[in-house]
Parts: sequence; structure tokens; C-alpha cells
Amino acid sequence: MENRRSVSPLRSRRAKLLAGVVALGAAGLLTAQTMVPSQMAFAEPVRVEAAAPADFSDVVRTVSPAVVSVQVKQAAEPRMMNFGGKDGFEDFFKGLPNGHPFERFFRDFGGQGENGDQQRRQPRQYGLSQGSGFFITGDGYVVTNHHVIDKGTEFTVIDQNGDEYDARLIGADKRTDLALLKIDSDKTFTYVDFADDAPEVGEWTVAIGNPFGLGGSVTAGIVSARGRDIGAGPYDDFIQIDAPVNRGNSGGPAFNMNGEVIGVNAAIFSPSGGNVGIAFAIPASTAQDVIMELKDDGKVVRGWLGVQIQNVSADIAESLGLEEARGAIVAEAQENSPAQKAGLRSGDTILAVDGTNVDGPRDLSKIIAAYSPDTKVDITVWRDGEEQDISVTLGRLQDQEQAAAVQPAAEDVKTSLDELGLVLTTKADAGLDGEGVVIADIDPDSPAAEKRLSNGDVILEVAGMKVNSPADVMKALEKAEEDGRKAVLFRIESNNTTRFVALPMNLA
Repeated sequence: MENRRSVSPLRSRRAKLLAGVVALGAAGLLTAQTMVPSQMAFAEPVRVEAAAPADFSDVVRTVSPAVVSVQVKQAAEPRMMNFGGKDGFEDFFKGLPNGHPFERFFRDFGGQGENGDQQRRQPRQYGLSQGSGFFITGDGYVVTNHHVIDKGTEFTVIDQNGDEYDARLIGADKRTDLALLKIDSDKTFTYVDFADDAPEVGEWTVAIGNPFGLGGSVTAGIVSARGRDIGAGPYDDFIQIDAPVNRGNSGGPAFNMNGEVIGVNAAIFSPSGGNVGIAFAIPASTAQDVIMELKDDGKVVRGWLGVQIQNVSADIAESLGLEEARGAIVAEAQENSPAQKAGLRSGDTILAVDGTNVDGPRDLSKIIAAYSPDTKVDITVWRDGEEQDISVTLGRLQDQEQAAAVQPAAEDVKTSLDELGLVLTTKADAGLDGEGVVIADIDPDSPAAEKRLSNGDVILEVAGMKVNSPADVMKALEKAEEDGRKAVLFRIESNNTTRFVALPMNLA
């Protein structure tokens, strides 16, 4: 009898299913969904299709011939060799016998100076500084930094091939740290152009320059931030990049991937003295305007308003009745300045110039500087609780003048005047001339002392009212309280400068 093994219906169905899976796999039709029918399908994750460049060689190869090294010869101050009696050397040398080598040295190199000091002027010495630059025209105009060429007497430009050219200074602008050199040569140079558009944060950038005198060094990174204020001047608007930049890169270009100059490398942040990946470049928009002025006129001429200004804090805005803290409040209009002649006065808050909003003191400085002297502008100010337009004919900003001297905003005061621990007196009682109320005494443990108010500070105005006695101060405070002010504005004179301090209203 033939032996047969019985197969259950369940095992038969499993066998058929397994055979089907094998067949599908062999045919290449098996999928994750086939194997796990209950699994849900998910959307694809987002991704950026634009890939970063595999390398920067094309950009570097194209723009490198336009980048140069700049060597600057600087005259150093002569030093004096002192053999004076103050150090006891004169008696020592006089005691030496005639013909002694030290006696001849003293006679040959010493000379009678002031007060009997034996001095001799050493020959003039020269220092050599190095930086970077780049051609912006084929006929030899080179852009670099002002601090690279500062105090220079001779300028040498060295190109990528090591060829040296004498250059002359066309002009320099200390306020923006830019300078323009010119090579007089029959050769046509490779040059680059400034970018028309500001770079985006996160965009690639390549810096080429002459760090530590090495020449032709290339580093890459991204644009880290824009609009940086590093305290270099009233027109700060730097691009921050993380491409490694070191001493000697100053004046060199930062390029985008199209080979256009997005900025002129000017400064680094370096607590340790080495590169930490934070460098600052002057934006192409600023550099292009300044360089064109230097090229045409050899100098930059700016408009001048002539005001001392400070930031509008929240407390100051509240005391003035402004809905938001913006603009630049005038601490003082300089004597005989365009601002004073036009009627601008202390306490005016400048909100706009020719319709362009002013967000703060730095905005005002940049806007005014962009105008030419003798230009008439309409300045919108907040005065006496409403906007007013004042027409001003700008003057010319001189080196010793400041278009808008930015003063630090006064610190917030959190207590009432009665609680400040101040003793007030008139100027006459303090033995002084002029207007105002003098802070005669201050409690060193009081909030006023913590906020750096000092003996001798003068209160000139309270809530826009001039004060000449403590009674005037209290009267002005009472008026502000009746008007529903939550804060009141004090104008304080200290160390020959004026500032505004907003005090919260909380009278006893």
C-alpha cells in the first residue's frame, strides 16, 4: 500500500502564498507595500535642489588676477638717544680719560640737548605695512582700506604674477575706511565689478587677499549677517562673513559665486588675536558710492545737520506721547549749525527726512550724510505732541564736525523724583552762572546714584519747560501729572554735554 502524507488545507494555502511571494520577488514586483499592506504611505521630505558648488576653482581662477597686494611705506617719528644726567650717564662719561672708546662714543653720538641732556637725533626711519586691494578698472584704479594706506608716503601694488607697480593715492575716506589708488601704466589690467544686489544671509562668499604677506590666499565661507554695527563709526553697516580673514586681508574683496564684489574686507573680531570666523566687510553699495566720489573728486563731501542726538527709549517715547519708540531725539542743536538756524531745538524727535523714516540715530546719520551740502531737506519732527515739518538747508560736514553725534540713551529710572535722594539748588546758590537747577547733593545709596546722576549735574528742562529753581522743577512735574503723563522728560547737562532722562511719574 502506497504511503501518502496528508496536507491540511491551511498548510496548502500557506504554501501557495509563499510560492506567490517568491514569484513576485523573482519578477521584481515585490514592494514594501506588497509585503506590509497595512503600512501608510508618507510624503517625501522637503529638500533644496540647488546644490553648493563642488569647488570654488572657477571663481578663483577668474577673479584672482584682479586681486593685488598693497605695500605702504610709512615715515616713522625720529627717536632720541638720551645720555642725559638724569640717568647719571653724563658724569660717568665725563670721568673717562681722553681717548677712551666710551669717551669718543659719547663725544661722537651725544649732543647738547635741553636742560643739558646729551641727545642725538637718529636718522629718519621707515615702516612698511601690508594689505590687499583689487582693480575696479582696466586702467589701474585699485580699491583698498583707509587704514591700510594711512600715513603712507609711498605705495606699491603687487599683482598675481609678482610684478610691482608704483601707485599714487587718489583719495581716502576715513569715515568709511576706504581708499583709492592709481597705477599709471600702459598695461590693461584684469578688473572686477561691484555686485548690484546685497547678498543673502547663508550665501557662499570667497575672500582673496594678502594675509600676513603671503599673497594670493583664498578662503571661503558664508554670509553670516548683514547690517552689523561694530562701533567703527556713524555709518556702520557691515556684512559679517565667516570666511577666515586675517591681518593683511584688509582692503581685499569678498566675492559672490558670480565673481562680483559683495564687500571690502575691513575688520575681524578676535579676542585672542587669531581668526575666530567673524570678519566684517564694507558692503558693495557703500563702497561703490564712496569710491566713485573719490575717483571723481578725490574726496567725499557729506551733508551736515549739526545736532547731538540720542536713541528714543520706551520711557522717552511715553514721556513725549509717541506711540512707539523710534526716531532720534535732539539733545542739542550745535551753535550756528544748519539745525539751529532752521529752528530745530532740544527735545525735538526727528522721525523722517524727506519722507524717509528714521528708526534711530544711525539711520539719521546715514541719511543726512548721503545728501550734498546746500541741499534743502524737509525734516519731520515730533514737537509738543504733534508732527511738524521743518525745512533745513544742510551744511558741509568737516573732519572736525559730526553730522549726528550719537549719545548713549540714558538708563531707565524706576523711581519717582521724591525717592531719588536728591538735593536741588539754584545755580546762583551754587556759585554758577547761567540757567538750570543744580544737583547739590545725592545719597550714594539712592537709585539716582545707581543711575549715574552726580553732584553738579544741571537740570535744564523738565517736560519741555526751562527750570531755574527747585520750585520750577516741581511745577513742571505737577503739570505733567495733570496732563496724564506716565513719564516725564528731564534734560540734563553733565560734563559739557546734554542728554535726556525719562523719569516715571509717581509723585508723593
